[in-house]
Amino acid sequence: MPQQLREHLEQIVSLTDEEFALVLAQFTRRQFRKHEFLIREGERVREMYFVAKGLLKLVHTDAAGRAHVVSFASEDWWEGDFAAYLAQTPATLALQCLEDTAVWGLPLTGYDYLCRHLPQMARFFLVKFTRGGVAAQQRILSLLALPARERYELLLR
Repeated sequence: MPQQLREHLEQIVSLTDEEFALVLAQFTRRQFRKHEFLIREGERVREMYFVAKGLLKLVHTDAAGRAHVVSFASEDWWEGDFAAYLAQTPATLALQCLEDTAVWGLPLTGYDYLCRHLPQMARFFLVKFTRGGVAAQQRILSLLALPARERYELLLR
């Protein structure tokens, strides 16, 4: 499974074996069962996650108790309550497994270490966060402008 993480990173940046060893040392491999939570609303967010296997959903529960799916994350995606992770504040989102799932968890201290010591990892995360921001804008636009059927078809792609 470390090879999968390395291949994912190297789609954007190059790493020597020594550099990848430094990267890998910052991550923890975790396994979760279907229906388990990686993040619960109100709890401190300790890690962001790279999905090695499985399927997750990121959910916000409103004041009336209705759950709203913010996103789904499958293999080779990153997921988490990024605002709470970066600010180290209580989560406003929950992250739950829809099937048995394996992830690589990266604590904020590891993220900071990688960005300070490996410039290419700072670039990797900049690219990932930028692409995530673009995808979020596109999703908002589709929610505003597209009928439900077209949004569903986009989800299946």
